[in-house]
Amino acid sequence: MKKVEVIKHKKLHIRTGDKVMIIAGNEKGKSGIVTKIVREKERAIIEGLNMVTKAVKPSNENPEGGFIKKEAGIHISNLMLIDPKTGQPTRIGRKLDEKTGKLVRYAKKSGEIIKTGN
Repeated sequence: MKKVEVIKHKKLHIRTGDKVMIIAGNEKGKSGIVTKIVREKERAIIEGLNMVTKAVKPSNENPEGGFIKKEAGIHISNLMLIDPKTGQPTRIGRKLDEKTGKLVRYAKKSGEIIKTGN
């Protein structure tokens, strides 16, 4: 029998739909909404930021080929979530919600609970 390898991913502090600010790199200081998370590489794609030019071969959709601009991933460590109350970047904590009994994320600066897609 073969041994099955289980890939365990690290718990990320950012989710799809969160409003984040870039704290390092060429796009430092800009903010946007996370459209996709690539868990294997621990990267996030942010709407309209970190644009790269990519050469594309001719295909049925693009018969001429050429160059397209698309968003590239940014490492999770270079992002901070924006506090829904103050609008400033903040660290994130987790605590048990009294009503539901589930773990919820909260902003460390204001104590505000962060809803997914904020």
